[in-house]
Amino acid sequence: YETAGDLGRAIPLYEASLVDCERVLGSDHPNTLTSRNNLAYAYRAAGDLGRAIPLFEASLADCERVLGLDHPDTLTSRNNLAGAYETAGHLGRAIPLFQASLADFVRVLGPDHPNTLASRNNLAAVYQAVGDLENAIPLYEAT
Repeated sequence: YETAGDLGRAIPLYEASLVDCERVLGSDHPNTLTSRNNLAYAYRAAGDLGRAIPLFEASLADCERVLGLDHPDTLTSRNNLAGAYETAGHLGRAIPLFQASLADFVRVLGPDHPNTLASRNNLAAVYQAVGDLENAIPLYEAT
């Protein structure tokens, strides 16, 4: 449903999936962490940042604790939280997270990995949004 743009149907399914994952697998299981992140992403897509941001924050904290700082899912979770901050207009909070995400993606996955390229583009876009073209342009060129 999410892919079809029907978030009204998708979100209750994501919510039910998270409840089931927590009940069956436990709150720290990697699939539960992914389910939590997916629900947060759906909330963000629906414009419900009041529910998305706290869930992204919790998801990142849990990924760091359970999977470790360098796990690709943790890096993605950090990048997703930064994107939610950006969407909410909290660019001062988004930029450091995007910077950390990019540095970690380069270090862990390499400079040409698709996640690294997306992270580089995200940082460039937020720099552009704050009018920092001096930093945005080289990142866009490297993407």
